[in-house]
Amino acid sequence: MLILAYLATLLIGLSLGILGGGGSILTLPVLVYLFGIDPTIATAYSLFIVGATSLASIFPKARQGEVDFGTALYFGAPAVVAVYATRAYIVPQIPDSIANFGNFELTRDTFLMLLFAVLMLLAARGMIVSKKAARSTVVMSTGKKIAIVLTEGLVVGVLTGLVGAGGGFLIIPALVLVTGLDMKTAVGTSLTIIAFKSLLGFTGDLGHHEMDWSLLGLVTLVAIVGMVIGTFVSKKIEAKKLQKAFGWFVLIMGIFIVGKELL
Repeated sequence: MLILAYLATLLIGLSLGILGGGGSILTLPVLVYLFGIDPTIATAYSLFIVGATSLASIFPKARQGEVDFGTALYFGAPAVVAVYATRAYIVPQIPDSIANFGNFELTRDTFLMLLFAVLMLLAARGMIVSKKAARSTVVMSTGKKIAIVLTEGLVVGVLTGLVGAGGGFLIIPALVLVTGLDMKTAVGTSLTIIAFKSLLGFTGDLGHHEMDWSLLGLVTLVAIVGMVIGTFVSKKIEAKKLQKAFGWFVLIMGIFIVGKELL
């Protein structure tokens, strides 16, 4: 099981290196179901792993001019605040038992896993149903653009804080359609936003949980190694077909989590 867990961690990094995103959606189920970590603590670990792996991946993209740091700042700032506040103040206030429906008890752990499964299904849809990226911004006033970017930053930040996922499948469409970035720059900018909001959001957990730094460091290292390999391999294979196949895998995993948590 431990070998399978580290192979799955390698897959997370490979996906990030080959596809530019998507791998972080597997981090939480790998930590919970393969490493056997409590879901609430696993969401904190996921923030660190996703953040550190994304941080390592942005350096080559920044050298190639595929990161818009200005956009990353004004999208990322509200996301960072939202992630930190969610981890430090909201998650600790969620009761262990939320509600009872007959014989079914909705616990905090079950709620977080079901919410995460919904995000997995949305992410899978985005990977399977490929849409042509818009080449220009949607026509709207500057004030409306800023309001949309700030609002989406807050929403993504709260979701990231709750389930520990990067949220690239929500960030990238907003960057392309609202700010007018091309797809490559949107991916690089999204990784920058994910890196800083995840790592800074993770600090909100430090006073609430005892961290297993040796495990966290090793899992993160394996994910980064996978990302480096994936970046090299991405130059030799067609990413679109892999993205669709990975999307189906994520879809099956999302359905599996819903079934496991409910049944």
